[in-house]
Amino acid sequence: MPGTGKLRFTEVNGRVSGAPTITVTKDEILYSRNKPEDFILAIVEFTGEDTHRAHDLRQPFQREPDFGVISVNCDFAELLARGEAPR
Repeated sequence: MPGTGKLRFTEVNGRVSGAPTITVTKDEILYSRNKPEDFILAIVEFTGEDTHRAHDLRQPFQREPDFGVISVNCDFAELLARGEAPR
């Protein structure tokens, strides 16, 4: 974060508008749960050939994945609904 000396982790995932799911890795979920104030899931929604919208989600995950899980498919529309414009 500018001027604070604090690092922030931003995971950027992109999907075409209307896609059913977006995939996140177990490590991304664990990091977001261990450092909730330092993690942003940034989703780039591609709305056309040359257009897009960015959505930031802070504290995007409510629980850790089960043991043995490598990645999780999340509902794309639900995540976008919880997102906000980047600041």
